[in-house]
Amino acid sequence: MPARPRAADTLHREFLDQLAALWPPFKGSLTEVRKPCIRPNCPACARGDKHPAFLWTFRAQGRRHCLYVPAELVAQVRQGLDNGRRLEEWLAELGPTWLRGWRQQRDAAPRKSKG
Repeated sequence: MPARPRAADTLHREFLDQLAALWPPFKGSLTEVRKPCIRPNCPACARGDKHPAFLWTFRAQGRRHCLYVPAELVAQVRQGLDNGRRLEEWLAELGPTWLRGWRQQRDAAPRKSKG
């Protein structure tokens, strides 16, 4: 197996370093909903205010799923969703760049003659 070019190793390391800054990436959405509680004389529910709850909605295996997110984890999930959006944008930018680089490598390589 031929050794990878030094530039490819450098790009790979830079990619992993930048990817680490976007950890953890989440995909989906976070929604605040209001739900009634089970207490019979709850003042908030009696006023119609109900209680805030957060749901993370995402797709897995072609189906939509929702998971309850405790209030103390909302900031982390929001950060993960921001990271996921940035990662998707970044990959959309990198794909064409990498393809152009691979084409340039291919075109610069000596061609094998047929026959």
